[in-house]
Amino acid sequence: MLKQSLFKLLILSCSLVPSLSAEILLNSPVQALPGETTEDVTAWIKAHPTLQPKQGERLFVSKSDTAAQRFTFQASVLPPGKVTFTKDRNKIRTERMTMFDAVNGITLKRLEESLRVIYNTDVYQDYNDAQIVYQYPNQSAINTARLAKTPIREALQGELRVGDRYAYWVEIAQPRTGKAITGKITVLLKADLDKLETELRTR
Repeated sequence: MLKQSLFKLLILSCSLVPSLSAEILLNSPVQALPGETTEDVTAWIKAHPTLQPKQGERLFVSKSDTAAQRFTFQASVLPPGKVTFTKDRNKIRTERMTMFDAVNGITLKRLEESLRVIYNTDVYQDYNDAQIVYQYPNQSAINTARLAKTPIREALQGELRVGDRYAYWVEIAQPRTGKAITGKITVLLKADLDKLETELRTR
């Protein structure tokens, strides 16, 4: 029942008030974030009341009520963006939550609520207070995408933020008409922010 009620917080509209069980989770000090070992993050995922991986799942968790609604969580030893070689295979550098909802749609508020539910109010506050260092697309990128007839690239709207503890990457695929149905929010090490920003600015 606990698992089901918390999962609905991620899938249903963020206008719903979090349940008591969700509030208990939000105040829990037990968490594993980028910078921690793969063993610690794996144990945290396994014990998390919302994530609760299925057999065989370790650093990647996938949940779905229906084919039209999905939520995934992935922790990785690689920095975000283009794949690069890393010597340290025992430290998590990135944690990403991806949501797909063809029924209710995806908004920035829903992604932010998923961040608050999966972690706690400290991480959410760090995100909320974080400075926006880059937003996309600009009008030039939109015009280029339209001329190239690449609607997916035109639809991608995102921003990079840097807080006291972590950096954050938010991206939503917002079509010109209709609602967005997919989006993601990524928590990453601040040391990896420059690499990601450079790649986003030049892609």
